[in-house]
Amino acid sequence: MTTSTETKRPKRLLALDILRGITIAGMILVNNPGSWGHIYAPLEHASWNGLTPTDLVFPFFMFIMGVSTFISLRKFDFAFTWPTMWKIVRRTVVIFLIGLAIAWFSLFLRGITNGAEVLEAALNFDHIRILGVMPRLAICYGAASLTAILLRHRYLPAFIITLLAIYTIILLTGNGLEFSDTNIISIVDHKVLGPAHMYADTIDGVTLKFDPEGLLSTLPSIAHVLIGFWAGMILMGTHDNDRRIRNLFIIGTILTFSGFLLDFGMPINKKIWSPTFVLTTCGLASSFLALLIWIIDIKGYKKWCRFFEAFGVNPLFMYVLGAVLSIIMGNLKVPSGSTESGMISIKGAIYTDFLVPLCGNDTLASLIFAILFVMLNWCIGYLLYRKKIYIKI
Repeated sequence: MTTSTETKRPKRLLALDILRGITIAGMILVNNPGSWGHIYAPLEHASWNGLTPTDLVFPFFMFIMGVSTFISLRKFDFAFTWPTMWKIVRRTVVIFLIGLAIAWFSLFLRGITNGAEVLEAALNFDHIRILGVMPRLAICYGAASLTAILLRHRYLPAFIITLLAIYTIILLTGNGLEFSDTNIISIVDHKVLGPAHMYADTIDGVTLKFDPEGLLSTLPSIAHVLIGFWAGMILMGTHDNDRRIRNLFIIGTILTFSGFLLDFGMPINKKIWSPTFVLTTCGLASSFLALLIWIIDIKGYKKWCRFFEAFGVNPLFMYVLGAVLSIIMGNLKVPSGSTESGMISIKGAIYTDFLVPLCGNDTLASLIFAILFVMLNWCIGYLLYRKKIYIKI
C-alpha cells in the first residue's frame, strides 16, 4: 500500500473515477443498514434469482477494475516481464491478505466483546471466512492481469466466451441453479474450504453454508473483469468522446439485451454469478460509463462529481475503511438504558436509541443510519482528497 501526491499521479479519466466512486459509496451504503431486519427495499439483494439496484454495485466495480487494469498495464505495453509479473502477484497477494485481515478483525472484536481473552480471540482462525469481496477482487485482478499479458488481445473475446460456456455447463450439469447443498458450487466450497470458512445464507427460511464469492463462481468473475478490460481497450483506443460514448453504448446494449434474453434458460443470479448476470451487469456498467462521459466530459457538468470523486480516487482504501469502521461500531459497546445488560454497540446506540425514536419508523431509521455511515466515510475520504493523498492498494 503506497501513497502519492498529485505530482506523481498520472492523469485520470474523471468519468471512470466518478463511476468507481458511485460504486464504492453504494457498496458501503448497502453493507451498513441500521438493522438487517429492516432494510430499505431497494438496498436489499435479490434473495436468489433476479436483479435489484443493490446487485449492481459489486459487479460494476469489477467491470471498472477491468477498465483500470487495461489503463495500468498499458504503461508496460502488456509485455510479459518479471517486474510486471511481480507487480501483479504482489498486488494480488496484498489485496487477498487485506480481505483475510478484515475477516480476522471482525472475529477478534466479536470474541473480545463476548468475553474471550485477547490471545484466544486473536488466535481464533477456526471460523474465519476465507473468501469474500476483497479476496474475489484479488483473484480476479490477478487472473485477468496475467491473461492480459500472456494472451494476445484479439483472442480475449473467445477466451471470455469459453470461460462463460464452461461455467454454464458446470451449472447445468451440477444442479447449479438451485439453492441447496447438492449445488456443485456449494459442494466444491465444502470440500475445499470447509463449512466453517464459508458464508451462511438464508433463503425462504432455509439456512445453508453457501458462499456468494465461492471458488467455482470465480470463473465467470474473471470473465467479468476481462469484459471490463476489453471495454477499456475500446475506451482508450480513441480520444474522441463521441466515439467513446457510441462504442460503449453499443457494447452495453448488446451485453444487456443478451443477458436478459438468455435469462429464460440461465437465470440472472448474483449469488452464483451466473453468465447472464455477467452479461447484464457488464452491459449496464458500460452504458452507465458512457452516460457519465457524456454528462461530465462533453456537457461539462462536474460540480456534482466532487462527492463521489472523494470515494473514486481512493476506492479500495475507502472500502476497507468502511469495513473496519463498521466492525468497530458493530462490536464496541457503550452504556445504554435500552438493554438488560445496560450496554449496547455504538451502532445500536445510534440506531435504536436515537434514530428509531426520532424517525418513528424502523426502516426509515435503518436507511438514515446507512446514509450517515456513508457520510462519515466520505468526510475521511474528502480530507484525503483535499490534501491530494492517494492511497494505492
